[in-house]
Amino acid sequence: MSVTREEVEHVARLAALGVDEQSLPTLTEQISRILDYVSQLERVEQSDQESTLEYPGPRQPLRDDQPHRTPLAVPLAQMAPRFRHGLFLVPRLGGVGANGMPAGNEEE
Repeated sequence: MSVTREEVEHVARLAALGVDEQSLPTLTEQISRILDYVSQLERVEQSDQESTLEYPGPRQPLRDDQPHRTPLAVPLAQMAPRFRHGLFLVPRLGGVGANGMPAGNEEE
């Protein structure tokens, strides 16, 4: 299966690839060779071959998905400079007031 230069340019535009004029002939030839190889693979007879989709060997047993807490080596409260009620306390963003409004627009 051969590919035309115009088809390569079209695909390059669709894929937003910057393909210069000098590399177009080489790219066209390479894509044509790849498609020829794929067409050869499609013609291979597979009726007498065992399916590779089904692995005949031993299966890995699956465990039930059950949520559980993983114990940490260090408690969360020791990982942060400020921690209260199970939450990390972080510094307030500059320009944001105590009520979440932009600084200077705080309503009491």
